[in-house]
Amino acid sequence: MKNTGKKLSIGGQAVIEGVMMKSENYLAISARREDGTIASKLEKLKKKSRFWKLPFMRGIANLIEIFVIGMKALIWSGNEAAKESEKDAKVSKNEFSSMEIFLLIFFSFGFALVFFVALPYAATHFLGIIEETKPILFNLVDGLIKIIIFFVYLISISYLKDIRRVFQYHGAEHMAVHCYESGLALNVKNVKKFQTMHPRCGTAFLLIVLIVSILIFALIPSILMQIFPGFINLNFFARKSILFSLRILFIPVVASVSYELLKLSAKYEKNILSKMLVFPGMIFQLITTKKPDNSQIEVAIYSLNQVLNKEGKN
Repeated sequence: MKNTGKKLSIGGQAVIEGVMMKSENYLAISARREDGTIASKLEKLKKKSRFWKLPFMRGIANLIEIFVIGMKALIWSGNEAAKESEKDAKVSKNEFSSMEIFLLIFFSFGFALVFFVALPYAATHFLGIIEETKPILFNLVDGLIKIIIFFVYLISISYLKDIRRVFQYHGAEHMAVHCYESGLALNVKNVKKFQTMHPRCGTAFLLIVLIVSILIFALIPSILMQIFPGFINLNFFARKSILFSLRILFIPVVASVSYELLKLSAKYEKNILSKMLVFPGMIFQLITTKKPDNSQIEVAIYSLNQVLNKEGKN
């Protein structure tokens, strides 16, 4: 049976030996256990207030939500994939506490902050480019260094066997969503017709974040010197501390603007500007997605069906 009627906005994420699928109201995580069975977990998502649904506010809310549930999904799927049977699932006590999840999120954010914010910023300074006098050039170089680090990081982890399987499930997730959005019945044969890249992927979003950050961060020194004329006379460490702190404070602004651009690109996906915006992310998906096998596609379909059934779309 074909998928008919108005299509839901479906997002997803590859997890350990499985796929997470998310609609506006529900979240499903499915993972294949060692005995070949598929374990699945379905949750109803909390309703957001109207404030957090407003443009720009919704980007911040969604990013925090996705980051938290994404971490929980990875932990849950890892536990399930290691279990050999349903019997093991009932007796297993290998669960993470709220504090352990918080610490994992905290250190993950710290890792990203050091390698994708602090390190490029310091490297650009070492190249002798003055942020206060050449903000556009500074941020272009800073952005280029971020992209290089990101590229090297992805290439490096793609050689790990376990990560490659995650990338295959990432491809299965995209292919299943493509199949649903096209209106075809969700089965392995139909899903295999579609590509592993998707314009709304988180990889595409990260590249949009880099582009937006170059533009926004380039404005900070000029605006700061307009508001505080004496800023340029501060010593080097005082200026750098202020500028770097403002970068951190403006991360939610960058993220919210990037989210709105991603939403616009999805709404006007055939527009040439939209295609140009998501093109770098699509290229990076050649690394972060791999062709899945039939069993991996089955898990993606299973997870997506869980959400569609609850939404009354099956």
